[in-house]
Amino acid sequence: MSEDIRIHSWPCSYYLDSSKQWIPGKLSLTPTSIKFTADKSGELLADFQLSGISEIKKESSHLIFSSLTVLEKGAKHWFGSLQPNRNVVFNVLEHFWREQLLPGREGAAGAASGSSKGRELSGMLEGSQKRLEDTAKVLQAQGEQFDSIMRGLHKIEGDMDVADRLLTELESPSWWPFSTKLWKSPVEAKPKETPAAPDPKIQEGILLRIPVIITHRTDSGAKPGQLTVLPSGLEIRDCNSQLLHRFEARDVDDIRVHTPYEISVRQRFIGRPDVSFRLLAARMPQAIPLLEMQFSRKIQFLEDALGFAGASKAPQADLGTSIWQAASGFLGAAAAPEGPEREQVQLHKVSQEEAKELRQILQKLKGLALETEAELERQDEALESIGSSADRATLTIERQNRRMRKLT
Repeated sequence: MSEDIRIHSWPCSYYLDSSKQWIPGKLSLTPTSIKFTADKSGELLADFQLSGISEIKKESSHLIFSSLTVLEKGAKHWFGSLQPNRNVVFNVLEHFWREQLLPGREGAAGAASGSSKGRELSGMLEGSQKRLEDTAKVLQAQGEQFDSIMRGLHKIEGDMDVADRLLTELESPSWWPFSTKLWKSPVEAKPKETPAAPDPKIQEGILLRIPVIITHRTDSGAKPGQLTVLPSGLEIRDCNSQLLHRFEARDVDDIRVHTPYEISVRQRFIGRPDVSFRLLAARMPQAIPLLEMQFSRKIQFLEDALGFAGASKAPQADLGTSIWQAASGFLGAAAAPEGPEREQVQLHKVSQEEAKELRQILQKLKGLALETEAELERQDEALESIGSSADRATLTIERQNRRMRKLT
């Protein structure tokens, strides 16, 4: 991943110890570091690695003004006049610091970390493979539930056939010589054992759960929480695990990927405000491939996310290009070193062994995707069969109810 990508930035002031004064500028967070750039001169006054930070605190300068301090290698950096407010900046910085984004890569910005790109992309794809395997397990369990429902429906149809035969005997008993309309039976039919219905509260598997920074409508409300990805939708909870909102899969209207670390989820309404959440997380790259698979027609990759994922540099590139497709194109470029100079510079950082490993992971992902597609098609057919069987059972029950009312 690019070390120059800016995850977020905030206007603020930085206390420059050498001149004993506050300098207005912009505080920026990248995947590996925190930077401060002065507004007037454009000079980079502070640049330190996340891995080197030992403490982030809320403090007050001159006992009055609220500030944020970052302790790095024994030096304390003071930031004040933070916008939109100190709490928002603190929550985001502390989240990425505690998650230790890109751990163990101190000083990895130079050419010495030649194969870091390949290692990082390999780790991302391995995470995607694990998520897809977990999804396949959930789909398999869901398929077993469908099979159980089908067996129950077949048993119901068998019971309906038996009931139909008994009703026919009651309507026209062999010993009654007159019309069936004149005959009334005082004898009540023995209650039959109802087939066991499938448990409506089947434990739903969790595909992924990650800590996030939640923004609801305004930046001033950014707070820590959790994002849970389920087969049936998404759940957003606060830091106390209290449910803030649940998006059913059918209710999600669009998901926008602003950067590999930030997404927004929206549900539209007519006549009242939309429900929208913006989620920022250090582990969001693990969730995006899963969301892309689950909401393939509703997810949109914005320009910053495409460039970060290594997608095509053409401005007309499809904004829905997946991270897996971007990885495939990246490997294809590795096999053809005659590409543009920009790609050649990037390919230095992926060794042949890493490219081979990435190809193997992509092949596994492709196999899992094909198996998942086949299972989904089988389940679609099962759902159609369940629907038609349920309709037939409903019509049969209504017809038999009318026949029983005539007998009473």
